[in-house]
Amino acid sequence: MSLDFGVDVPFVRHLGFELLRFEGGESELGYEALPEHFNSHSVTHGGASMTLLDVTMARAARSVQKDMGVVTIEMKTSFLQPAKGRLTARGRLLHRTQTMAFTEASIFDAQGRLCAHATGTFRYVRRGGATPDGTDSTGPIATD
Repeated sequence: MSLDFGVDVPFVRHLGFELLRFEGGESELGYEALPEHFNSHSVTHGGASMTLLDVTMARAARSVQKDMGVVTIEMKTSFLQPAKGRLTARGRLLHRTQTMAFTEASIFDAQGRLCAHATGTFRYVRRGGATPDGTDSTGPIATD
């Protein structure tokens, strides 16, 4: 298991995500929420789950071109049941253009139950801020 995401993202480091797979349009991350990552019902906070989904989709998008970064353009999340204990997130690149990636990711608990699902759109950016078409990427939130 690796904590090395290739770029330092302090919030990801704080949450303790583990990069398990990062290749061929797919990604897999592991995560176990600490008590400070819980909501008032003592389960993983939705914001932590959304961050896990976001990072998992970003990794899937980057897995086909690892020299590029991505920024989140849009994300839709559905919560199906409380996320408890050790979680695994799996992401997949659905479609890609020169500048955009369309992805999905799901979070599963230790029993294999689906806890949350998301779709996301990302824009590829060169390290340092320019997109592949040469425009500036300062608008969207940087994910990776």
